[in-house]
Amino acid sequence: MKNRFYPASAQCRTNSGFSLMEMLVVLAIIGMILGLVGPRIFRAIAGAEVQTAEAQVKLLRGGVDSFRLEVGRFPTAQEGLTVLVKAPADAPSAARWRGPYLNELEVPLDPWKHPYQYSVPGAGGLPYALYSFGSDGVRGGTGDAADIGILPPN
Repeated sequence: MKNRFYPASAQCRTNSGFSLMEMLVVLAIIGMILGLVGPRIFRAIAGAEVQTAEAQVKLLRGGVDSFRLEVGRFPTAQEGLTVLVKAPADAPSAARWRGPYLNELEVPLDPWKHPYQYSVPGAGGLPYALYSFGSDGVRGGTGDAADIGILPPN
Protein backbone atom coordinates (compact mmCIF):
# COMPACT_ATOMS: atom_id res chain seq x y z
CA MET A 1 0.00 0.00 0.00
CA LYS A 2 1.31 3.43 -0.94
CA ASN A 3 1.77 6.07 1.73
CA ARG A 4 -0.38 9.08 0.81
CA PHE A 5 1.64 11.54 2.88
CA TYR A 6 5.19 10.77 1.79
CA PRO A 7 6.28 10.15 -1.76
CA ALA A 8 8.14 6.94 -2.32
CA SER A 9 11.45 8.79 -2.71
CA ALA A 10 11.20 10.60 0.65
CA GLN A 11 12.97 9.06 3.59
CA CYS A 12 11.64 9.25 7.12
CA ARG A 13 14.04 10.80 9.59
CA THR A 14 14.16 9.32 12.99
CA ASN A 15 16.52 11.98 14.31
CA SER A 16 14.55 15.24 13.90
CA GLY A 17 14.39 18.20 16.32
CA PHE A 18 16.95 20.10 18.35
CA SER A 19 19.31 18.76 20.94
CA LEU A 20 19.50 20.20 24.44
CA MET A 21 22.91 21.68 23.65
CA GLU A 22 21.59 23.53 20.59
CA MET A 23 18.73 24.97 22.65
CA LEU A 24 21.13 26.15 25.38
CA VAL A 25 23.37 27.87 22.81
CA VAL A 26 20.38 29.70 21.30
CA LEU A 27 19.16 30.80 24.75
CA ALA A 28 22.66 32.02 25.65
CA ILE A 29 22.85 34.11 22.46
CA ILE A 30 19.40 35.62 23.12
CA GLY A 31 20.45 36.41 26.70
CA MET A 32 23.61 38.19 25.52
CA ILE A 33 21.67 40.26 22.99
CA LEU A 34 19.12 41.30 25.62
CA GLY A 35 21.94 42.14 28.04
CA LEU A 36 23.50 44.49 25.51
CA VAL A 37 20.35 46.06 24.06
CA GLY A 38 18.10 46.11 27.16
CA PRO A 39 19.73 49.04 29.00
CA ARG A 40 19.63 51.16 25.85
CA ILE A 41 15.93 50.47 25.42
CA PHE A 42 15.19 51.46 29.03
CA ARG A 43 17.18 54.71 28.64
CA ALA A 44 15.20 55.50 25.49
CA ILE A 45 11.92 54.88 27.32
CA ALA A 46 12.94 57.26 30.13
CA GLY A 47 13.84 59.90 27.52
CA ALA A 48 10.49 59.40 25.81
CA GLU A 49 8.63 60.08 29.08
CA VAL A 50 10.49 63.40 29.50
CA GLN A 51 9.68 64.35 25.89
CA THR A 52 6.02 63.45 26.46
CA ALA A 53 5.90 65.64 29.57
CA GLU A 54 7.47 68.55 27.65
CA ALA A 55 4.91 68.16 24.85
CA GLN A 56 2.01 68.01 27.31
CA VAL A 57 3.26 71.15 29.08
CA LYS A 58 3.24 72.94 25.71
CA LEU A 59 -0.31 71.69 25.07
CA LEU A 60 -1.46 72.90 28.49
CA ARG A 61 0.28 76.26 27.92
CA GLY A 62 -1.72 76.64 24.72
CA GLY A 63 -4.91 75.96 26.66
CA VAL A 64 -4.01 78.50 29.35
CA ASP A 65 -3.17 81.12 26.71
CA SER A 66 -6.44 80.46 24.86
CA PHE A 67 -8.33 80.81 28.15
CA ARG A 68 -6.62 84.16 28.74
CA LEU A 69 -7.49 85.43 25.25
CA GLU A 70 -11.18 84.59 25.62
CA VAL A 71 -11.82 85.22 29.31
CA GLY A 72 -9.42 88.14 29.67
CA ARG A 73 -7.35 86.76 32.54
CA PHE A 74 -5.18 83.80 33.46
CA PRO A 75 -6.66 81.03 35.60
CA THR A 76 -6.29 81.65 39.31
CA ALA A 77 -4.30 79.27 41.50
CA GLN A 78 -7.59 78.07 43.03
CA GLU A 79 -9.11 77.30 39.61
CA GLY A 80 -5.94 75.62 38.42
CA LEU A 81 -5.92 73.71 35.15
CA THR A 82 -9.46 72.37 35.68
CA VAL A 83 -10.77 75.61 34.23
CA LEU A 84 -9.44 74.47 30.85
CA VAL A 85 -12.13 71.76 30.70
CA LYS A 86 -14.86 73.16 32.99
CA ALA A 87 -16.26 76.69 33.00
CA PRO A 88 -15.15 78.96 35.87
CA ALA A 89 -17.48 79.48 38.82
CA ASP A 90 -17.77 83.27 38.60
CA ALA A 91 -20.52 84.46 36.23
CA PRO A 92 -18.58 87.13 34.24
CA SER A 93 -15.77 84.67 33.41
CA ALA A 94 -18.21 81.83 32.70
CA ALA A 95 -20.06 84.03 30.18
CA ARG A 96 -16.82 84.59 28.21
CA TRP A 97 -15.54 81.00 28.53
CA ARG A 98 -15.62 79.17 25.16
CA GLY A 99 -13.88 75.96 26.24
CA PRO A 100 -13.00 73.28 26.69
CA TYR A 101 -9.49 74.31 25.73
CA LEU A 102 -8.14 70.75 25.64
CA ASN A 103 -9.13 67.87 23.38
CA GLU A 104 -9.58 65.57 26.39
CA LEU A 105 -12.48 65.88 28.79
CA GLU A 106 -10.08 66.14 31.72
CA VAL A 107 -6.62 67.51 32.39
CA PRO A 108 -4.07 64.80 31.59
CA LEU A 109 -1.64 63.41 34.15
CA ASP A 110 2.08 63.52 33.45
CA PRO A 111 3.74 60.35 32.10
CA TRP A 112 4.46 59.22 35.69
CA LYS A 113 0.76 59.51 36.64
CA HIS A 114 1.18 62.69 38.73
CA PRO A 115 -0.97 65.80 38.20
CA TYR A 116 0.61 68.81 36.48
CA GLN A 117 1.25 71.72 38.83
CA TYR A 118 -0.14 75.22 38.22
CA SER A 119 0.60 78.26 40.34
CA VAL A 120 0.64 82.03 40.09
CA PRO A 121 3.12 83.72 39.45
CA GLY A 122 5.86 81.94 37.54
CA ALA A 123 9.61 82.42 37.72
CA GLY A 124 11.31 85.30 35.94
CA GLY A 125 8.25 87.55 35.83
CA LEU A 126 6.05 85.05 34.00
CA PRO A 127 2.35 85.28 34.92
CA TYR A 128 2.03 81.59 35.87
CA ALA A 129 3.99 78.40 36.51
CA LEU A 130 3.00 75.15 34.79
CA TYR A 131 5.19 72.12 35.40
CA SER A 132 5.60 68.45 36.27
CA PHE A 133 7.66 67.27 39.23
CA GLY A 134 9.19 64.50 37.06
CA SER A 135 9.39 60.80 37.79
CA ASP A 136 9.89 61.13 41.55
CA GLY A 137 6.85 63.38 42.09
CA VAL A 138 8.73 65.86 44.30
CA ARG A 139 10.22 69.28 43.59
CA GLY A 140 13.79 69.33 42.29
CA GLY A 141 15.80 66.37 41.09
CA THR A 142 17.99 65.46 38.15
CA GLY A 143 17.57 63.37 35.02
CA ASP A 144 14.02 62.11 34.56
CA ALA A 145 13.27 63.21 38.15
CA ALA A 146 13.92 66.88 37.25
CA ASP A 147 11.05 69.36 37.12
CA ILE A 148 9.77 70.01 33.58
CA GLY A 149 7.95 73.09 32.28
CA ILE A 150 7.52 76.71 33.38
CA LEU A 151 8.77 76.65 36.94
CA PRO A 152 7.58 78.73 39.91
CA PRO A 153 9.82 81.26 41.65
CA ASN A 154 12.14 79.73 44.24
